[in-house]
Amino acid sequence: MTQVSLEKLIAGARAGLLVSFPTDTVPALAAIPEKAGLIFAAKQRSQDKPLILMAASAEDLWPYVKGSDDEYKIWQELTDKYWPGGLTLVLPASQRLPKEMNPSDPTTIGIRVPNSAIAQTILAQTGPLATTSANFSGQPPLQTIAEITVQFPDVLTLATTEFQDEILGVGIPSTVAKWTGINWQILRQGAINLDSSNVTKI
Repeated sequence: MTQVSLEKLIAGARAGLLVSFPTDTVPALAAIPEKAGLIFAAKQRSQDKPLILMAASAEDLWPYVKGSDDEYKIWQELTDKYWPGGLTLVLPASQRLPKEMNPSDPTTIGIRVPNSAIAQTILAQTGPLATTSANFSGQPPLQTIAEITVQFPDVLTLATTEFQDEILGVGIPSTVAKWTGINWQILRQGAINLDSSNVTKI
């Protein structure tokens, strides 16, 4: 069992270790972007399934994406409305993104700001982290710290005493919307019900 305090979990993440913590959707498996390969290995995840870059605020994420002024306005319309929350945007990646995050297609990146006090506290101190749901690839997301510590004994998880006041996530993964260059393509309907017909296009 590797349940640790919040301080130890943050220090571990910053040192490049794999960590897990609650979010507003499903618990996350996370690492600094340069160490994203640890997540693929732990999950037995295919390299063509990209990870999500999660941060405490949109301002922390914009440097990792690139677009025109008009595109930024359209993207920010959605983030102003749904962040923090269960919406992941897949956008063109900037040069700043480590290729370990998305080995098969480093030109795009999924970004999200979770609506979770604990996740935000961690991310504010680690900076953006590569994340995905805590489970072996192809299996349903694990919902509890106990399940995560059994399946991933080497991962630093947050001791349950640390977040008794925090409600665990809704158990539904985030909605994923990809920017095509002219409009949004809904890749996965999840925690937020997004309709591609009522979001701004170019």
